[in-house]
Amino acid sequence: MALNILNRAGAPLQMSFVDHLEALRWHIVRSFFAVVVIAIILFWKMDWFFDAIIMGPLRDNFISTRSLCTLGHALKMGDVLCLPPTKTILQTTSFSSQFISSISIAMIGGFIVAFPYIFWELWSFIKPALSKKEIRKFRGGILWVSVFFLLGVAFGYFLLSPFTFNFLSNYSLGTTHQIQTRPTLDDYLENLTDVAVGSGLAFQLPLVSYVLTGIGLISPALLRGYRRYAYVAILFLAAIITPSPDWMSQAIVSLPLILLYELSIRVSARVVKQQRTE
Repeated sequence: MALNILNRAGAPLQMSFVDHLEALRWHIVRSFFAVVVIAIILFWKMDWFFDAIIMGPLRDNFISTRSLCTLGHALKMGDVLCLPPTKTILQTTSFSSQFISSISIAMIGGFIVAFPYIFWELWSFIKPALSKKEIRKFRGGILWVSVFFLLGVAFGYFLLSPFTFNFLSNYSLGTTHQIQTRPTLDDYLENLTDVAVGSGLAFQLPLVSYVLTGIGLISPALLRGYRRYAYVAILFLAAIITPSPDWMSQAIVSLPLILLYELSIRVSARVVKQQRTE
């Protein structure tokens, strides 16, 4: 099996399946090396990184918590947007938990910071197999994928995380208060990673819409048809993770996701329009 690839001089070059695996291996190695380099830096500054970044959503003076409370007061809404204190103390259950968690934190942080470079390596591997027309269509793709991913991570970290942990830490089962929540460090890190990285991936929805519309799997009409169901799911999610039933706090969580879905519809419509003019 051989695929036609252009070499650096622009001449056709035959590469076997094994050659492609070798090329892919080096793309993966370089990506992993970038993650490790950043992870080492984060591990070196782990005490600061853990106190300032990782534990941020649990602190009462977290920038998002203070900003939301200030916004509520500025809008004459009282303490509606002021999140109650979490009063959460994390625990570990083994001697090696804190050391292993430090490595995990460094590697996950390294992946997030190095994500633009990782995607660039992926694009460098795929690009030779694309035509010039396909390459023009995806021009600027690395920038937009990186921007939306980092925006999603920021949304998950600064907005979803405080609401989520505040709700979960203050939720109680039953009325006798005989159950005390004692979360572990591993549990907290897993939830924080799921929220931040999950939001980063969710923010790729407009780009996924662009690609799937381009290959004919979805259409603007399909996305518009499912709009009401998407809105219900988003509002349901916002109602679960926000600690108070007021519309303002739910709007802060749900509005960016709704705008993201509407952007996906517009992107899909633009792709269809471009296809019709070609």
